[in-house]
Amino acid sequence: MAAPDRVPTELTDRQVRPPSRRPLSRRGLLAAGGALGVGALLTACGGDSDDDSGKGSGGGSEGGWSFRDDRGETAKAGSMPKRIVAYVASAAALHDYGIDCAAVYGPAKLKDGKPAPQAGTLDVDRIPSLGSTGQFSIEKYAALRPQLLVGNVNVGQHLWQVPEQSEQKILGFAPSVGIRTSDVSLVRAVERYAELARSLGADLRAKTVADAKTRFEQAAERLRRAAKANGGLRVLAVAAQPDALSAAVPDKLPDLRYYRELGVQLIAPEKPGPPGYWEKHSWENADAYRPDILFYDQRSNNMPLDEVARSKPTWNDLPAVKAGQVVPWNNEAQFSYAGYAPLMERFAEALEKGKKVGG
Repeated sequence: MAAPDRVPTELTDRQVRPPSRRPLSRRGLLAAGGALGVGALLTACGGDSDDDSGKGSGGGSEGGWSFRDDRGETAKAGSMPKRIVAYVASAAALHDYGIDCAAVYGPAKLKDGKPAPQAGTLDVDRIPSLGSTGQFSIEKYAALRPQLLVGNVNVGQHLWQVPEQSEQKILGFAPSVGIRTSDVSLVRAVERYAELARSLGADLRAKTVADAKTRFEQAAERLRRAAKANGGLRVLAVAAQPDALSAAVPDKLPDLRYYRELGVQLIAPEKPGPPGYWEKHSWENADAYRPDILFYDQRSNNMPLDEVARSKPTWNDLPAVKAGQVVPWNNEAQFSYAGYAPLMERFAEALEKGKKVGG
């Protein structure tokens, strides 16, 4: 899910030391096949009390909390965590359950100040941020007295957007949970965030959750029907940078993998570069695949669509662009029923209206 060849590297760190009572080892991690999550409505994680208790879905006992994550680690606490810090898309997924985190890290805003696609329905003007892409203020994190850190796991076993050179120090302040969001199907990712939310107090039987799940299932069925009825339409998911147009590898990304399972004919690039998410093409070779429909990655690290249209003539020459068959794509939407239902509805509509133009 990572942006093409974009790995967080920067760090804000004033030599803050984690409390010695909470050492966390990253050794012995197991590669797990889970992924992220879903929304419901209930308690908040931004409170100040350390006295709340609860059971974690990962096997917590009376008066304690635990959750086994997708790195093979079990996060434990004496009581249900309330002061939760999360990657922005993770916080957005939990927010769909009514669990509001104390702070976020990662890209929460676009350059114009509007919410980034990863932020979902979070109020990005109110929730504190520890840093944008590749940034993580350890000093601010320590000041929050965090009780839990939550993030996506995309490449390897590392929490996405937590700088690797200071990961050990950051993980020393509080238990952490990593939910895998690559190499798995969307449903698996959504279910894992639902499990985490439930362990943190969310009521998965609440009407808002049930309604969102029903909408998700109906959207999936609509997408399945659209793919079958308009069979033969080829779809390519892309991200644009000034020097290249990158084609996404469907099986690496949960939503694209799920859409293929539903019958959507997503083009699989032939020669992706490491770590296997994208295949880069120079703009002179932007027509390498000539799809009928384009999914366009709208995250802040990519070129805005209007800028591409102004500056890249080969983009405008693509049959799908000429036909107006370009669909905004959120590569890191919050993994919840509420987060993905409207996206699938939009993709289904594109397939229903789409025409064969790629040749």
